[in-house]
Amino acid sequence: MRILFFECLSGISGDMILGALSELAGPDFDLKTELEKAGIPGLEVRTERISSRGICGTRARVLIFGEEEAPDHRGHAAHRSLSDVLEIINGLNVSGFVKENACGIYSDIAAAEAEVHGSSAGEVHFHEVGMLDAIADIVGACMLIEHLKPGRILSSPVRTGYGTVKCSHGTIPVPAPASEILLRGMPSYAGDAEGEFATPTGIAVLKHFADGFGQRPLMVLEKTGCGAGSRDAGFPDILRVFSGTQEGEPARTSVITCTVDDMTPEDIGSAVQTLMSDGALDVFVSPVLMKKGRPGHLITCICRPGDTDRVARSVLKNTTTIGLRFRGEDRYELVSRFET
Repeated sequence: MRILFFECLSGISGDMILGALSELAGPDFDLKTELEKAGIPGLEVRTERISSRGICGTRARVLIFGEEEAPDHRGHAAHRSLSDVLEIINGLNVSGFVKENACGIYSDIAAAEAEVHGSSAGEVHFHEVGMLDAIADIVGACMLIEHLKPGRILSSPVRTGYGTVKCSHGTIPVPAPASEILLRGMPSYAGDAEGEFATPTGIAVLKHFADGFGQRPLMVLEKTGCGAGSRDAGFPDILRVFSGTQEGEPARTSVITCTVDDMTPEDIGSAVQTLMSDGALDVFVSPVLMKKGRPGHLITCICRPGDTDRVARSVLKNTTTIGLRFRGEDRYELVSRFET
């Protein structure tokens, strides 16, 4: 199974996503050609190899009529409603996959903006994220994901930065209110550098496609794409996306835990044997210090997801606990056998 892992140590933005994924796509997918023929008015894509603190990456720039923001006929930034944006996307010369996912990303952004302004998604008028260049960033990201066809997309926690940033509404805090809403459910941190490192566009694309967050998983690395930004914050302004394979799926297990402070060692030993008989893959007991300084025991059971309910009921029946906790975990297993 092919995995893409986003390393967001310097944040994430739409143009950094385009730069990193275009490096992974290689000569099989020319970002400039594919995005320009999609049909976005006045679109021009420029890519260049630049160095950020000694690390080379691709900087992707999307220009509309030669500028980095989309002006209207009076020279002012265009404000578009969600329906305007969806109409533009659905009218592009791109696949159904790209249209569906790009529209889904913009719907997420609209819902976040609506919550910020206390209105409905249909009433939201986009400013920065309604520009044609932002539309191109999102559509381009969807096109590259479609081309790369990953089986799973994972990401590190996202650096957001801190402080304030200027936008069409004036000076606002970092993360911006819409970004904060989009970040909900995703692990993120401010970091030690001031400024906006994660943009609403970048966050929305990552949230839409990511299957999970955490450290880079066990995988066989094949290629790394590096998208470069223009900020100099004292460390490389890059987004690295690792591409590799994973041999098979890790075994999924349920981990059930509870604490007891009123069971004898004999009763705990008997409960362990019963839990193993009732389907637990493993049971172990750890000494803990509980409230009011009482010594107790933490009982941990590992079982297959399909056995969670049965083992949990057995824990409640065979121990003195009145409640338990459980969570899912991946487990890698070696094949073993007994020989005489």
